[in-house]
Amino acid sequence: MALVVALLALGGVLGYRGELGFERAAPQEFVAATPAPVPLDPGLVAAQVQPALVNISVDASRFGTAAAGSGIVLTGDGQILTSHHVIKGAEDVSITDVGTGLRYPATVLGYDSSADVALLALAGAAGLPTARIGSSAGLRLRQDLLAIGDAGGDGGEQTSVAGPITDLDASIVAMNSADLSRKSLRGMVEIAAPVVGGQSGGALADGTGAVVGVITAASGDRGTQDRQPKPAHGYAVPIDTAMRIVAQIRSGTPTDTVHIGPTATLGVQIVDAKPAGARVDWAFFGQPARAAGITDGDVVTAVDGESITTARALSAAISRRKPGDVVRLDVTAPDGSIRVVDVVLAEGTPN
Repeated sequence: MALVVALLALGGVLGYRGELGFERAAPQEFVAATPAPVPLDPGLVAAQVQPALVNISVDASRFGTAAAGSGIVLTGDGQILTSHHVIKGAEDVSITDVGTGLRYPATVLGYDSSADVALLALAGAAGLPTARIGSSAGLRLRQDLLAIGDAGGDGGEQTSVAGPITDLDASIVAMNSADLSRKSLRGMVEIAAPVVGGQSGGALADGTGAVVGVITAASGDRGTQDRQPKPAHGYAVPIDTAMRIVAQIRSGTPTDTVHIGPTATLGVQIVDAKPAGARVDWAFFGQPARAAGITDGDVVTAVDGESITTARALSAAISRRKPGDVVRLDVTAPDGSIRVVDVVLAEGTPN
């Protein structure tokens, strides 16, 4: 069973890596051991990594929320790696360079909500210090790592906390405190450290100062008089996973999970229909679906001739489109009548 943990935006192969054997002409066998990790010096690593981190502020006033998190600078002109849940529902995103205090407006280049990864771009940025990206492939159990981010989400200096790796393939169910939604995340790096809110999107770094993960969630609590406290753990997306998604976003080619550019929306709340399709529970006023005559209780069964069997399938189909695209929906009304509706998609928020 996956562990239920908290996502950290405010407001809202396991174990041993085997050794490799090499055969020589001589009858003896030589074994090359994987190099031991560089010991962690928290102060030194923090000094190396902090200049390449930024603070993120999100306005999602349409939903009555705001959020704060952290980000990792990938390019000098302002590509920022962060967690998807930090920018979920964002109408406005701004970035603060902690070192200079400069504030930049940001746009969302793309995201993969299923992996909790997003890529942002800053307007007018140049010459930013960039993070040194390592690899998560060689991480070991009990290896000490440093989690660095805007703890508390107050927009101040980045803070850090160290701990050993306790799992290299953790499965968690992460709850977003902003909207109480949950998502399953797999393949997480788990460290025994009191990671806290605001550090989402920050860096998990090794002893060399290389970024090996993107902080996502935390578990643990202080306990009560009747219950012992639970040990604190932090969870991060392995950097190899995150950078594969970054490469996909940069390619400009969407997939079923990777969204590119501005988010298109029908403006509906949907659930699975029986026996198949996506039922509209609510068509929001002023949004494309209602403007096109789609009402509560209608069931969408196809998009541009592509069969839709679940709410997730409809969401994925719309995610591959862009604002302004016209989609043709096959719609079944509550009385069983069938019609075809053309809808012009509007621009929505990252979802």
